[in-house]
Parts: sequence; structure tokens; C-alpha cells
Amino acid sequence: MADVVERNLVPIDKLRWKFDPTALPFSNTTDLEQLDDIIGQRRGVEAFRFGVGIDAKGYNIFVTGEADVGKLGMVRQLLEKSSHKQCTPNDLCYVNNFKTPEEPILLTFDAGKGQLFKKEIETFLEDIKREIPQLFESQEYINSKNALLEEHDKKTRDFFKGLEERVKEAGFVLVNMQMGQVQRPDIVPVVDGEPTHLLKLEELVEKGRFPKDEFITLQAKYKELKEEIDTIFMDVRRLQKDVKTKSEEVDRLMFMNTARELALNLINTWKEHEKAAKHINDMLTNMAEHLDIIRLIGQPQTGPMPGMHLPAVNTEAVLHPYGVNLLVDNAESDGPPVIVESFPNYRNLFGSIERAMDRSGLWRTDFKKITAGSFIKANGGFLVLNLLDAIAEPGVWQTLKRALKTSELEIQTFDPYSFMATTGIKPESISMDVKVVVLASTQLYHLLKFYDPEVEMIFKVRADFDSSMNNTEEGVKEVCRLVATYAQKRELKPFSNGAVAALLEHSVRKSGRQEKLSTAFPVLGDIMAEADYFAKSAKSELVDLEHVQQALDSRIYRDGLVEEKIQEMIDRGSIFIDTEGDVTGQINGLAVYSTGDMLFGKPTRITCTTAMGKEGIINIERDAKMSGPTHNKGMLILSGYLRKNFAQNKPLSLAASIAFEQSYGGVDGDSASSTELYALLSSLSEVPIKQSIAVTGSVNQNGEVQPIGGVNEKIEGFFTVCKAKGLTGDQGVMIPHANVKDLMLKQEVVDAVKEGNFSIWAVKNVHDGIEVLTGMSAGVRGTDGKYPENTLYGLVDARLVSLAEGLRDFGKSNNNANEDQQSENDED
Repeated sequence: MADVVERNLVPIDKLRWKFDPTALPFSNTTDLEQLDDIIGQRRGVEAFRFGVGIDAKGYNIFVTGEADVGKLGMVRQLLEKSSHKQCTPNDLCYVNNFKTPEEPILLTFDAGKGQLFKKEIETFLEDIKREIPQLFESQEYINSKNALLEEHDKKTRDFFKGLEERVKEAGFVLVNMQMGQVQRPDIVPVVDGEPTHLLKLEELVEKGRFPKDEFITLQAKYKELKEEIDTIFMDVRRLQKDVKTKSEEVDRLMFMNTARELALNLINTWKEHEKAAKHINDMLTNMAEHLDIIRLIGQPQTGPMPGMHLPAVNTEAVLHPYGVNLLVDNAESDGPPVIVESFPNYRNLFGSIERAMDRSGLWRTDFKKITAGSFIKANGGFLVLNLLDAIAEPGVWQTLKRALKTSELEIQTFDPYSFMATTGIKPESISMDVKVVVLASTQLYHLLKFYDPEVEMIFKVRADFDSSMNNTEEGVKEVCRLVATYAQKRELKPFSNGAVAALLEHSVRKSGRQEKLSTAFPVLGDIMAEADYFAKSAKSELVDLEHVQQALDSRIYRDGLVEEKIQEMIDRGSIFIDTEGDVTGQINGLAVYSTGDMLFGKPTRITCTTAMGKEGIINIERDAKMSGPTHNKGMLILSGYLRKNFAQNKPLSLAASIAFEQSYGGVDGDSASSTELYALLSSLSEVPIKQSIAVTGSVNQNGEVQPIGGVNEKIEGFFTVCKAKGLTGDQGVMIPHANVKDLMLKQEVVDAVKEGNFSIWAVKNVHDGIEVLTGMSAGVRGTDGKYPENTLYGLVDARLVSLAEGLRDFGKSNNNANEDQQSENDED
């Protein structure tokens, strides 16, 4: 069996990808040019640029990839380079709708013109604030008012001319009667030199104290004169209304003349902008209609008592409806905006309508309280947000989808928990042209697509960023330049060629394949920063190999508490692991633990017992509900392997139980299926397995050993246990042959293999693996369907025959016993 063991040993040069620092054409990173392009992501970059370039509805971009590849940084870089090729979007303003204040009007301007429009409106309002009080105090205005009053007085005098004489001749006198808030002229007869009301005269007539005929005469004259007086009174009232109307017309005319003169520059500037010009005209008209309020600007208010004066009218409140709400200002923008929304709640994304409580306790709002969110500010450009953050916020995802489907957004306040009375407004909707970039993990992307079929309609481009790149000469050069760029931009010390070589080797290990380099460049940047810290602590001019290694070791130490505790339990014997001797039906499997920040491997004991029965292979973890579906599948494959190799000429009759000993947290994955099969074959053949060898690898029904993940961590985990117990030279790990290209072991393990203290075997099938583990020939089935007797498979086959025959014989003897018992019962 020595040839099998030697043949499957992994050569030392295959255990770790090494990079010679002297092969790098620089002594330190200051000799290299900086890197401006994104490396290792050709597929994702091309897809992203396609999504940015295509101008069609629904071509928003979904960026997927692992969390540590730096998706956000790459998206920023790509958008900054592409966005300058496009034009700057428009400014957005909201102004008052004077006819329907509940529906503010949206004005759209070229970039920078919105700010200009707002400033010119504010300048006009300042002029109104200054000029209008002077207008109503001017001599011209006073003369116009006096002319109207004189005309009114003249016509009033003409109406009453001669009336007093006729009244006096008729024996009456003119008096004013107060009727509510209105005074009306009336006449009263004069009796004995005293004005006496007709009602009193009527009482005197009834008492015989005043002549009745004279009273009737007075009544007739009163009726005649009263009709004339009422006619005159109505004429005077009409005259007063005409004067008031003319006065208001004069006020309006003088105001409009002054206002239009003040707004002349404003009107000429925006006459080509249809909506702006209409708004200016509506604003002047509304001011004229509310002139009674406008003319109070700066004037003290009369109090409820004579002589009392209140503070002057609030000018800002009077002119508030005529202002401009500049919602989006792109005056200082160069190209389309690129906005990264880190807190994508409803308010931050879509804006809101603020409210204020008035004196009556009601919440009120107006066009000035409309605010823009990042989605609106990104109009004409790009909005970047994280999917997980967005879908976790109430109302955000549905509103975003609706806006992207309709290309419109109506600003509203999302406040489902508010039960307070409010006065709401409905602003004019905004036409949206935003390219939305959503960042997500691959798993979340597929999950969202499964539950939300509309995703494909509005996110038609997927830019998938890879977690690794090819380990080629060109790839190595690009990573070296990236290290130089990071060092300069982050103001780190220069990195020597040895330090860069160490970073390259770590990148290969993180990628999981010798022919790949990891694209987790943000993590690479973190390691560089930590290595720079250790270089500064050592007062070194350069960051060298030992500083990078110190940074890597420090990371392992910081996150290695759980691994250390498990190792302590193995060292003191709380967890049973044998690294010497031979045991039947027992083998060391390898498991990978994840603490979130790091992965590490540790061995675990797997045992198998076999007996007569029909249950087949019993998965104790499954029956205890502690195994996942992948592990269960691997166990079921073992039955298929046994049927193919040992049940072609006989039934497969056995009861075998397999367990992960001292496993209390659940098991999943099929990477131990070959290990379980070795334990099963050992138990059936009763041939012991070397406990000095740990095994990993999955198996298929044909007996081929398939690759697994975490191979480096698993090997290093068993090496740590063996080192603690003492290296004997017989210890090692057996892995699938397909995993050889994944090996990137720690230098400590490589040195132990080089010194002959530890070994790594790589096998392609179970046949070779069982021979390495037992030192016994597995055997090849002959043409008669049987295995040679002196081989392990021959022993397994013989044991299975024995179990089947034993089960058969036991069944016969049991049936005979039952028949004898039945006969005795019949005789009785």
C-alpha cells in the first residue's frame, strides 16, 4: 500500500502559491503609477455602462455581488466618469396657485435660472414693500382722492338743494334716524316751535288736544316729502357706491401702474417662459384684488379702543403668498447629479410637505413648506441606494416602483400614524427621469425577483460584480498599481515589494483558488492601513513583509476567541479527538466554523456502527432533527454507493447508524459524506482506520470524491490539534484531488510538511481513500461479481452476505417457532 500512499501525496509546491518579491519590477510602491480604472470586474463594468448609456424606460440598474467587493465605491467611480458627458438637469420651483391654493404650480427652468427667478421675484417684492406705502401717501394719490370726494360732496349738495326750505315751509324739520349702522334722513313736524313725532301727534288727536284735520294734512305732507327724501337717499347711496368703486378703481389703477413699472424687468426677462409669465401676471392681479391688505404694509393697526395702536402689519406674512419655493437648484451642478442616499426613508427619498399649527389648533401648510427628497434632487441624473435599507422602510419600495413605472412623482407626506386634523395640499406632479441604481447581495436580488415580478420591468439591467479575478501576470500588475494608489490616496507609507507580495498571496488565499485573485479590495485596503500602523509603531520608513504578516496575524488573534476556546476543550479532553492509533468504525471529519468575521476549521469525531436489520443507513442527526437537507442528501447517497457496489447479486440488508459525536449545534453540508462512507466501510469490514488522518470531501454514488469548500481552514484546524498533541510524522489530512488547486496553506503547515512532520493526501475516489486510511487493498470486483477475499471490499461484501443470511435464518427460525406454537394451540 506504500505506492498508493505515496502516489496520492500532494507535492510541497502545490500546498501554497508563492510569489517571489524579486519578480516584481519595483522596490516599493512609489515606483508605480496610480490606477484610475476598475480592475477585475469587466463583466460588471460593461453591464453597468450599458445601463447608464441606454436611454429607455425601465433600464434602471441592479448591482449585485458580495458585500466586500466594494460595490458602492465602484458605482461612484463609474457614475462620476460617465455623468459629465451628459447635460445638467432643470431647476424646479413651486409657486402659489392664486385660483386654487390647494394645488401649487410647478415651474421648470434651465439649470441656474430657478435661482434667478426666485431672486427677481424677491427683488420685486422688496420694491413693493418700499414703494406701495409711499404710493398711497403721495400727493398725486391724495389729489385724486380729494377730487372724488369733492365730486361726491357737490352731487350730494345738489340732491338736497332746496329740500330744507320746502320741508320748513311745510312745517317740518330734517332729522337723522339711526337704523342699525346706517343713518337715514327723516322729517318730523314742528308743533308750537318743537319737533314732534307723528305718533305723538296721533295720541294728542285721540285725546282731543290736537286738531284732527290738521293732523291729516300733516300726514299727507309727510308722505309726499318722505317719498322725495327716500328717493334722494337712494340716489345718495348709489352715489356713495359709485364713489367707492371709483376710489377702488383709482387705487387699483395706480397700484397696477406702479407694480407693472416695478415688475417691468421681471416681465421682460420671463416673457418667453409661458408658465412663469402667466404666474407673474396672476401675481399682479391677485395683489390688486387684495389691495386692502397690500396697502397696510408697514402701517400700524388701529386697536379696539380710540387712540390704541397695534404693531404694524407683518409684511412677510402679507407677501408670503407671492414668494417662490426653489425646490431643486442645479446652479452649481456640472452635469447630472449623482446622489447616494444612505438613509432611504420616505421623507429623505421623496420629500414631504411640512405643517405648522395655527392659533385654532389646526395643522396647516402651503406651497412654501414643500421639500424635496433625494429622488427629486436626482431628477435627470442618478440615485444610488441600498436595497435592504429601502425595503425595510414603510412605503418606500412601493412608491419608488410607482414613480419609476409612471415617470411621475407627486409629493405627499407619508404619515400613516397621524390622526390629527390638517389642511392638505396637492402639488402639481413632477415628471421624473431618474436612473436608479440599487445595491444588493445576489441572494437578496433573487429573493426579491421571486416575490416581486415587477422588478424585471423596472430594473432591466443587472451588473453582477465578481468576487475574484484571474491570477495572471497582467492581473498581478493591476493589483500592484492598486496597492500603490491606495497607499498614496490614504497617505500610507510606501509598501515594499515584499509587502506587496504578501498582499498578493493573501488575495489568492481569500479568493479560494490558486488561479484567482480576490476582488475584495476594500478588505485589502483595511489590511494595508493596519500594516501601516504597525510600520509606524516600528518607526519603519517602509511597510514591509513582516508588517503585513503582523496585520494578518493580529486580525486572526482579534477574532480568534471562539477558535481558541474550542481548541482548549480539545486539549483538555472535553472534546474527544484521537490523532494516533487505529479504530474500527471511527474517523476524524473536518468541519468549518464561521463567527461572522472569520472562518476556522476543527476536527470532529464521526462514528459508525453496523448490525443485522433492514433499516439501512440511519442518520442520527436527521432523526434528532439536527441536520440540514444537504447533509441528509449526502447520507442518502451512501446507500446508493452501497447498492451499486455490493447489492448487485444480493439484497442490501443492514442497519447502520452514523453520528457526529459531540455535535450539539446542527450539521449541514455534504463535505463529510466521503468521511462517513469510510467509517461505514470500516465498520462493515471491521478493518480499523488510522486516527492520525482527518478526512474531508463529498462523494457521489459512483464513489468519486468531489471538491468541498474551506479546504485550507480544515487542514489548518487539524494541524493545530496535532501540533498541540505532538506531531508524529504520521499525521495528515486527506482531501479531494479537485481541491489541490485551492490550497493556500499557512507557511507553518507547509514547513511542517516539508520537514516530514505532516502530510496532505489528495484522492480522486473512495477506492484510493480507503486504502490510504487503512493500509489495506480495497480490491476490484471480478467478472463473477465478487471481490477478492483478502481485500477490504471483499470483507465488506462477505459481511453484507453474512448479515443478509443471518436475517434470513433468523426469520426462518422465528417463523418455525411461531408455527410450532400455533400447532400446540390447535391441539389444545
